[in-house]
Amino acid sequence: MTGMTSVGLAITGLTTAVLMMAFFRRKRGPLPAYGWAGLIALIVAECLMLCGFQPVATYFTPVAWTCYILLADAAVFAIRGCSRLQSNPGQFTSVVVLSVPLWLIFEAYNLRLHNWVYTGVPQEWPLAVLGYGWSFATITPGIFETSDLIGSFGWFQASAAIRFSSGTQRTMMLFGALCLITPLTVAQPLAARLFFLVWIGFVFLLDPWNYRHGLPSLMGYLAEGRRDRFYSLLAAGFVCGWLWEFWNYWASAKWHYIFPMFQSWKIFEMPAPGYLGFLPFALECFAMYVTAAWLLRLPTVRAYDLERGSRTEA
Repeated sequence: MTGMTSVGLAITGLTTAVLMMAFFRRKRGPLPAYGWAGLIALIVAECLMLCGFQPVATYFTPVAWTCYILLADAAVFAIRGCSRLQSNPGQFTSVVVLSVPLWLIFEAYNLRLHNWVYTGVPQEWPLAVLGYGWSFATITPGIFETSDLIGSFGWFQASAAIRFSSGTQRTMMLFGALCLITPLTVAQPLAARLFFLVWIGFVFLLDPWNYRHGLPSLMGYLAEGRRDRFYSLLAAGFVCGWLWEFWNYWASAKWHYIFPMFQSWKIFEMPAPGYLGFLPFALECFAMYVTAAWLLRLPTVRAYDLERGSRTEA
């Protein structure tokens, strides 16, 4: 085990410990049965994966994230008495379904930028589709459930409202569009170094658009003085980033980062500076989901507000 891997294990372990302590401090009721099932299945899957047991070792990433999502949702219910899965399963289903095409947008960028590759995925197309599809379907739910859980801890309080002028909104949208276009128009060797623009571009492009159309938005939350939603999503990106890379590192089917920077600074498979990208990625998941749900006219775009205990915008 390398020194950098030990650092990754320490950070992941510390992060998990903080979440557990916060949960036990705030919980008001017992953990629902499906939460215990998720926890037990996750522990069993970890053991089987480390033993190389198939097909668990190959499909470990989606298995682990499915178990985690069940556990996180159950933990939110134990604290709040409500959760996405129990209080609004239709909206939860839409998050799962939209998670796949939303992540495929980033895969499309990667065809041009060549920032990561997958290894160990089954060659038979039905099994490959199962592995990719199942994994991609857990991305947005994982972010949202983690954000709900962190939000239920009460770490972030309401604060002064932050308002954005129409000019600022237009400037942000223009900047977001430039971030998304630039990596596609410059030479590929340079584009491979500019993927961070994609990790922030959709936030700047879509969140002001959502706000201007009266949809759930980070700008809307900030205008209401609800920075808690913003900070909870950022924290969720941090937590999920470490869990993604931790579970990916041990799995048989996994991704490897090949972008031409910081390859000697890897923690698990991710070069250390890359972990910063998970924070804005969580904000992107939120903005992209809201826009996609609105475009598809999904009736479940209004979620259960876990902070206020009432029906409100997601």
